[in-house]
Amino acid sequence: MLRQWQSECVDAAIAKYRYGKGSHFLCLATPGAGKTVMAANVAKRLLDDNLIDYVLCFSPSKEIALGLKRTFEKTLQNRFDGYLGSLGDSLTYQAMVTLDRSFWQLLHQARVLVVFDEIHHCAGTELGKSNRWGESILANVHNNASYTLALTGTPWRTDALPISLGRYLSPDAGVSCDYVYGLDKAISDKVCRAPKIVLIDNDKIELQMESKTEVFTSIESYLSEGRGKYGNLIQDENCIDYVLGLAVRKLNMLRMRKPNAGGLIVAASVSHAMTVYRILRDSHNKPARVVTYRHDKSNEIIDTFRNSSEEWIISVGMISEGTDIPRLQVCCHLTTVKTEMYFRQVLGRIMRIENNDDEEAWMYTFAEPNLTAYAQRLQTEVPHYALISKEKKEEDVSACAFAISERETVEKHTISIECLKFLKNEFESRAIERACSPTKHLESSDCRVAGCFRERVINAFLWT
Repeated sequence: MLRQWQSECVDAAIAKYRYGKGSHFLCLATPGAGKTVMAANVAKRLLDDNLIDYVLCFSPSKEIALGLKRTFEKTLQNRFDGYLGSLGDSLTYQAMVTLDRSFWQLLHQARVLVVFDEIHHCAGTELGKSNRWGESILANVHNNASYTLALTGTPWRTDALPISLGRYLSPDAGVSCDYVYGLDKAISDKVCRAPKIVLIDNDKIELQMESKTEVFTSIESYLSEGRGKYGNLIQDENCIDYVLGLAVRKLNMLRMRKPNAGGLIVAASVSHAMTVYRILRDSHNKPARVVTYRHDKSNEIIDTFRNSSEEWIISVGMISEGTDIPRLQVCCHLTTVKTEMYFRQVLGRIMRIENNDDEEAWMYTFAEPNLTAYAQRLQTEVPHYALISKEKKEEDVSACAFAISERETVEKHTISIECLKFLKNEFESRAIERACSPTKHLESSDCRVAGCFRERVINAFLWT
């Protein structure tokens, strides 16, 4: 049975398609609300009403593509693998740009619904002024698909480029969505868990600069003048141990009521993930699975964890937007990627309600000024700065990335799963390691977190 918002959105999409109000539909729904199920039901209605013959889904990773495939197969009660007799196929955006003219003839020969998950990864509304994924949509899909359905939980881009297929009423306005289901409504409806963000600070951070030692009484003051590095904090084993201690105790409490509750730790790099793994094992006696872009069978690792009652999984670039593991309820944000889009996407991994409306969601991170600001404005669906610039901005490499198999062809692209920069040549793997490595930190004698830790809990939805 569909949730109320899903039924409303399905009806709105079908009405727009059927009554000639447009063939492109954009849904903004908060992470964890069930966008994929809604999209599959739009496809089912169109198929049942004999308005389409086939469905194509595109998404930003193999893991998300596999999740779409499962949901569409279950909803349509038919294969969804692209082979003869199936009703559709689920592919990645990386695969989309490799498809030749003969594939795209399908859109001329049949009535096709094309679904784009996390459409914000596709930039540009004009040919020649778009990224590769946006170019492919404009060239092959925009005027040829019978219908398109675009989904997003974060309808903006860090480079301020327009989202492909998006409608913008003015250059200074955000994208116009056909249906909006925000986090506040999702929490009120008991569709999503109300998140609590624990911001961790320290009252004595010592920084040795040549012959002078400076002492800072907070993380904000340590970072404020540009001399301190956030990467030093998330690499500091004392800091890691403290964050993990809080998270482990919270998950232990949650598992008393829900034995399969799980925790996610988002690490900054492969080496950082292994440090976290060691501290979690040695200091807190907790085993964990580790999944990174380096693993050949990352989907299998994630699936095994998803269907188990194991406590912890540590991820580098593999579990953020679109990855559905409903039993996750605790998260440690320990990555150098500090964009608001990525913050919200990671938070979304612990917000999907699984069994009852009393489930809690806890994120643990440091009181870095940007992260603090993001936590304080969670009730704002689209931040005020996330507007479309009249001129293209150079892509922000610090937010640039995509953790997919190294076997796939990737472009330099502003997206938000982890801080990787892929290069399409024989040095690709070395480029990944350079981009993923944490900021080179000072010697231990130069930076020391020596004070008392303190926490501040932010709950932006106290009214729930």
